[in-house]
Amino acid sequence: MKAGSLDEPRSRFLYCGMSYTCRPAAIAAVLVLAVLGVLSCGHKEVQYAEDHQRYQKIDGAVEDLRTAYAAKNLGKLESMFLPMDLLDRLTVDIKKDFQTYEEIALEWGIDRIMIQGETIEVYLHWQGHWKKTSADSGFRERGHGMLRWVGVHSILLSSTEGDLPFGISSRHAGPDLRRTGS
Repeated sequence: MKAGSLDEPRSRFLYCGMSYTCRPAAIAAVLVLAVLGVLSCGHKEVQYAEDHQRYQKIDGAVEDLRTAYAAKNLGKLESMFLPMDLLDRLTVDIKKDFQTYEEIALEWGIDRIMIQGETIEVYLHWQGHWKKTSADSGFRERGHGMLRWVGVHSILLSSTEGDLPFGISSRHAGPDLRRTGS
């Protein structure tokens, strides 16, 4: 029997109610093509490696800011800020938080990152838990805000907007003692 001759054994299969006949060589060819197709899709190269690295830097900077605040590491925080008067107020608020609360737990997630040249806007949502002492039940807060960063190779915080957790001690300074009504 010759390869490819009409006398070659054939496989029969039923598909959608119709009977088909295939030669083993045809089945093997289809299987080889399927395996090659699967193997060729197994590894994807990052198409824009430079952009991908920049997004990773941004994500790392945002996470470093969160962990430095939760760990009450003022030196690390200040190293991430551009030297600006606007951020001096933020530093004062953060110092007050560190003095007021013994424990700070903060989580946040990035909603959107917008990059325009060297300016990076990171929109995020957050939730935190602040305790004055270990025995204190503390309080929980949540909100949304925007962190504006600048830079390409090294990324530094230049400003903030919205309802961010920094300065929470000013918002929770205690009961309002103003007189009401009389």
